[in-house]
Amino acid sequence: MNSHNEWDPLEEVIVGRLDGAAIPPGHPAVTVTMPPWAARLHGLATPFRYPRRLVEPAQQELDGFVALLESLGVTVRRPDPVDHKRPFGTPDWSTRGFANACPRDSMLVIGDEIIETPMAWPCRYFETHSYRTLLKDYFRRGARWTSAPKPQLTEALYEPDFRPARDGEPVRRILTEFEPVFDAADFVRAGRDLFVTPSNVTNRMGIEWLRRHLGPGYRIHEIESRCHTPMHIDTTFLPLAPGRALVNPEYVDIDRLPPVLDSWEILVAPEPDPIDDRLLKFTSICGKWLSMNVLVLDGVRVIADRHHTGMLRALEKWGFEPIPCDLLHYAPFGGSFHCATLDIRRRGTLDSSAP
Repeated sequence: MNSHNEWDPLEEVIVGRLDGAAIPPGHPAVTVTMPPWAARLHGLATPFRYPRRLVEPAQQELDGFVALLESLGVTVRRPDPVDHKRPFGTPDWSTRGFANACPRDSMLVIGDEIIETPMAWPCRYFETHSYRTLLKDYFRRGARWTSAPKPQLTEALYEPDFRPARDGEPVRRILTEFEPVFDAADFVRAGRDLFVTPSNVTNRMGIEWLRRHLGPGYRIHEIESRCHTPMHIDTTFLPLAPGRALVNPEYVDIDRLPPVLDSWEILVAPEPDPIDDRLLKFTSICGKWLSMNVLVLDGVRVIADRHHTGMLRALEKWGFEPIPCDLLHYAPFGGSFHCATLDIRRRGTLDSSAP
């Protein structure tokens, strides 16, 4: 295991699965992160599995993505299939699962260490169990394997009667500081510098836990987000190469970025292409900025969605080599290329990754 940033040459990656995926059970922390139309639909659909009409096109695109990675020489590993409708719980609550479609959320790789994260959605409490076969294999081969403290996820963690901010209001988040929680997908890596967005699944106690755990050799910088329902940094800010970062102009005030980015080239993401598929528009649990959710292969080649022609053209203009691929129908399961993957091995060193 060896991965220090988002752009060194990719050699091995975990790609998620759709097998056994279930619509996540209703919970305020779940629905608050969704677009309003998806949240309303979710309330009606939550007891059921995803319908075949959603699974089949997403599975076909996922298979094509895996085949593309393997054709480019990348080793692809997969989690074990799981029936996510099986009930589970703790002494304080009970629920059912969601999916293991997005390994980027539940595990964070820092160098030769993999960290299981303390996630804020109860339905994802045991999600890393589907990766245990892989985690034990990496541990036996020398990786460091850490699990952050398992959260209680009681009512004290969530603001009562919460509502997202409206236009012109300061951003609100549903999480209190009752205990540390964070999703790994709220962090991106640039060597000794990590960037994070506090969100509806990541609180400042979680950020502080990671800061203390990593110690003085790393620096964690907060990116302020203007998103009304913030969740996961990879549709807000994403490093693409040494000293070059893709930024969402709707969510980020470029003049208020952390000072460490003063010397970086800031690439402003183009407006996403509209989604014409009516069913997809109303079943996606993600926002429109999934066009930014790209996977960097080596600091030059970037896998991006074929539908988002504006992003493909922008990447070419900036000197990258975009590789078009289909993954548009993955949105009902939680993301796109960056979300659906977890970098395990990139060819590079910690100190060589600075811009």
